Amino acid sequence: MSDITTSFTRNSHSPAESLEASASLHDECEDKSSATSSQEVCRDLKAMQPRWAAVPLRARLRVLSRFNRLMLVNAPSLIRLIADHASLDVMTAEILPLMAASRFLCREASSLLKETRLGWLGRPLWLQGVKTSVVRKPLGAVLILAPGNYPLMLAGIQTLQALVAGNSVALKPAPGRTAVLHRFLVLLEQAGLPKGIVQLIGEDSGPQAVSSGYDLIILTGSAETGRKVALAAAETLTPTIMELSGADPVFVLPDADLALVARALHFGQRLKDGHTCIAPRRVFISEAQKRPLQRELYRVFGGEGDNSAPDPSSKLAQFLCSAKSAGGEVVVYGKTQVVFLNASQARLADIDLFAPWFAVITTHSVEEAICLEGAATHALGASIFGHEHEALAIARRIPAGTITINDIIVPSADPRLPFGGARRSGFGVTRGREGLLALTRPVSISTRKRGAFHLLPRLRQWHGR
Repeated sequence: MSDITTSFTRNSHSPAESLEASASLHDECEDKSSATSSQEVCRDLKAMQPRWAAVPLRARLRVLSRFNRLMLVNAPSLIRLIADHASLDVMTAEILPLMAASRFLCREASSLLKETRLGWLGRPLWLQGVKTSVVRKPLGAVLILAPGNYPLMLAGIQTLQALVAGNSVALKPAPGRTAVLHRFLVLLEQAGLPKGIVQLIGEDSGPQAVSSGYDLIILTGSAETGRKVALAAAETLTPTIMELSGADPVFVLPDADLALVARALHFGQRLKDGHTCIAPRRVFISEAQKRPLQRELYRVFGGEGDNSAPDPSSKLAQFLCSAKSAGGEVVVYGKTQVVFLNASQARLADIDLFAPWFAVITTHSVEEAICLEGAATHALGASIFGHEHEALAIARRIPAGTITINDIIVPSADPRLPFGGARRSGFGVTRGREGLLALTRPVSISTRKRGAFHLLPRLRQWHGR
């Protein structure tokens, strides 16, 4: 296998030979996918990763370009493999964003990952004669713990970014999502990815995989799962990126278009039936806006529904019971449970709960709403409705990692944007430029040239006195 690495390095200026060498690696790695234990998978991926990293970046990007074309052709089969979600949702929220991210990487990765040479400007005088550059190196073998709500888009983008950066990948599907990720992997291999560089592991293999010693773990999941993964990863000093759940606020300013707010809330609840980490959950409005917003919700959501109450043992039912006990009001609009609270009850809605629900929280002022958000435990996404200038000022004060103004959720699918939160919503970022760089580590390389002052014979004699 070392001969393959040498061949890739020697032929780094020949695209045709690089692709031929990549195909050779594909054949040689074919039997690696038979590894059964988590430790063996991790060990195999670490052994193969340097050979994949030695494939020139332009050859790796050609795999993505071919993969993108295959995605479009195979979209119907991918949609069928996520049968519990509406076909339109799968196409618009899974397949199209993944294809956009792939195109983004093909356009931008070369400039983002290229070596940065530092010139003389700003260099300390005592380093005269030293040439310095910064290169980006892959982290190694990356473990991706995929979610169930966006099984293709989130795991797919993370995988593509890891591969472009030169990493190998172990991909663990959420329960019931193996088929779609297996199809994703088949398309990657049809596009030219060497077999074994990405390995699909069992849905129940998470605890063992987390303890196997990967070079990075990326989790998309709940705060509770994040805590368990972080504790296990600490045993092997494995770094992690945590993309955890949110309880996203919506700030409705006094001049906001309430009809637009109602449509945005409806979209946020309809998308994936409320199973979206950046769905709107806590809507801050003034007392004067409460009744007008209720009328808009009634109109947009289709009136008060007659749905049966949720399962009494469910987390949603427990939340609704707590809200009522605290003096809140619960109204069902369409299929969505809407809880009306005041500022003193706002903390009840700061919860990680995937279901069709949101809370409307009346406050005395926008400033009070900002203070309530400052005390919240989640900080993933946020939306602000109202005059753009004031909304931008609020955006700079709140802790969320993804903020939309007079819009909701959709702009976050822009492949150029990083995605990540703070507090109980996690740490680190995936996606966008920053997400790609997070899958590498910067390495500085300094070369002493003629004219450097240090290590000169006379200086060495002087230091010895």
